[in-house]
Amino acid sequence: MRFAYNLLTYLLLLPWAMYWGFRGIANRSYWHKLPERFGLGYRKLDRSIWVHAVSVGEVVAAVPLIRVLLRDYPERTVLVTTVTPTGAARVNAVFGDSVQHAYIPFENPDAIARFFDANRPELAMIMETEIWPNLYHGCGVREIPLVLISARISPRSVRSYRRLLPLFRETLSHGIIIAAQTEADAGRFLSLGAAEERTRVTGNIKFDIDVPTTTAAEGRATREALFPDRPVWVAASTHDGEESIVLDAHAAVLEQRPDALLILVPRHPQRFAAVRDLVTKRGFDVVTRTAATPVAPSVPVFLGDTMGELLLFYAAADAAFVGGSLVPVGGHNLLEPAAVGVPMISGPHVFNGEEIARLFMSTGACLAVETAGTLAAAVLRVFDDDDLSARMVGEARSRLADNRGALGRLLDMIRPLLEARAAKKPL
Repeated sequence: MRFAYNLLTYLLLLPWAMYWGFRGIANRSYWHKLPERFGLGYRKLDRSIWVHAVSVGEVVAAVPLIRVLLRDYPERTVLVTTVTPTGAARVNAVFGDSVQHAYIPFENPDAIARFFDANRPELAMIMETEIWPNLYHGCGVREIPLVLISARISPRSVRSYRRLLPLFRETLSHGIIIAAQTEADAGRFLSLGAAEERTRVTGNIKFDIDVPTTTAAEGRATREALFPDRPVWVAASTHDGEESIVLDAHAAVLEQRPDALLILVPRHPQRFAAVRDLVTKRGFDVVTRTAATPVAPSVPVFLGDTMGELLLFYAAADAAFVGGSLVPVGGHNLLEPAAVGVPMISGPHVFNGEEIARLFMSTGACLAVETAGTLAAAVLRVFDDDDLSARMVGEARSRLADNRGALGRLLDMIRPLLEARAAKKPL
């Protein structure tokens, strides 16, 4: 089965190259470090610790871990790989030159081999759900300890993986350590062939989110400088098709609260211009963040057309709708607004973080909506009911506190691995 799988990766090399090339026509960031996608052009690193985080959400979750690695292992280089350019931009914004960034290569044996020829990590850590047979095999044959962090797998994914069960059993047999989010996740990995003695439940490190202590004050200052004395809600990480729903909701909000302001923050920077055009075509005046000017009381929409300021916008708002959830994208990170302390609203499509969404919704920490009308009603409820807002924020913070600690458990797991590598002891 591995032969057939590898043959498929060779057959897909040309379509993959064409796909990345076409993506780069609309968004030049997809051409950045393009050779790395094929295992070429990597900077050579020895004694590195490698963390792989697919995109922005995984990078945000990995930030506290990476900070601890930089602090506790200054003699080692921390290599962070991503798939998406937005993930790369987040790594650069948070860490600058203190870490090395690279793009993970395409899942092809030759590309993977070239990646490991250049980068010789002492420990590999991969966030959440990434299961790549050749990448894992590459770690196994080179005796590189591999830890799956906050590992999760859905029942639907298990059914899909079982169609290729021999390949996944072999993939998971290379001494991989599974740091699963829940007992159910651990059981699903075991059913695919993970070793019981190397499968542990550590929880979700996303709950150990690290929000700077200055965020709240910076949010208040931004609000006072740009749009004081107005009720404000933010629609964060929105996707194509979702902005129209959000703007319909905002029109309904304005009927009740004419002074309300919507902070609209698209998920992907290449869509900033298109979303601004949509806002104006819908008849709304708009001021952009990059304009760096105060928002007149008559302007109903503020477009967040920058990267890395989402926490600031949350801290400047009275309510937060978290996008990717009114369209079937799967929902984005509810833990960020929870940590900032802003009442949360989400749509029904939350399969990317179903357990977290269920936790917040079941305790009243997050309001669930399905349409523009119910979204508008939820925003108005938060605007008009200070007691409700306080209860929502309090419940969210309690749930965060109850579920913290996964990072500490993870660090307890990886320290012996690094010590063993340093001492050149067998693992």
